[in-house]
Amino acid sequence: MTAPDPPAEASASPELVGFPVIAPPLPGPVAFDQRWSELTFLHWPVRPQGVAHLYPPGTRPDVFADGMTYVGLVPFVMASTKVGAALPLPYLGSFLETNVRLYSVDDAGRRGVLFRSLETARLAVVPVIRTGLGVPYTWARMRLTRDGDRITYDSVRRWPRRGLRSRLTVVVGDVVEPTPLEVWLTARWGAHTRKAGRTWWVPNEHATWPLRAANVVELSDELVAAAGVQPAGDRLRALFSPGVRTVFGRPRPVR
Repeated sequence: MTAPDPPAEASASPELVGFPVIAPPLPGPVAFDQRWSELTFLHWPVRPQGVAHLYPPGTRPDVFADGMTYVGLVPFVMASTKVGAALPLPYLGSFLETNVRLYSVDDAGRRGVLFRSLETARLAVVPVIRTGLGVPYTWARMRLTRDGDRITYDSVRRWPRRGLRSRLTVVVGDVVEPTPLEVWLTARWGAHTRKAGRTWWVPNEHATWPLRAANVVELSDELVAAAGVQPAGDRLRALFSPGVRTVFGRPRPVR
């Protein structure tokens, strides 16, 4: 399906009062160091009550000033992963990824993301991260092609639920100033996950995303629906970023 991008909202900030727009310092030592690049953000509004059952104990849907939470479809390239800040992982640390994510807040007020699925082309990564962090990585056949400002992301799931597909083509445009909602969606400093019967918070830190407009010329996706999420409105404008370097801290228990 192909759809035009909606216009940007006027920039304002009352909606972000009390929201950590800049990453707080990472608590404790660096567990992983990565580069996220060639990234596109797609988002749809979601009714909080429609997804609340998907959240682990101690967390709930984070809700923007409009009363909605959101689901994101985010394809990108992960590269230059290091254990700590020094030990590189040249094979396991560089691969294509597409994630479906919701937005979360825990009882301590920490805002983050809740991954519903993360497609990766690296089979070896799947059992390690699923077991070690409880993050729902899946194995897929993936490809990124770029011709000038035109980028296509292709993914076909291999395991589990073999055959799920996602294809997105965008044309990268000019630098844009993010709206308050777009800041709220992209300034996320951690993830919530569930492992070994407990809910965990995994903090991260990175620079503010450099953002450009991304005109969607093709979108065919089965991953959002497969994640058990039903959008409740039109897609927001798409955004592209050349990327940021990010560092992760050690998981901390929520409950």
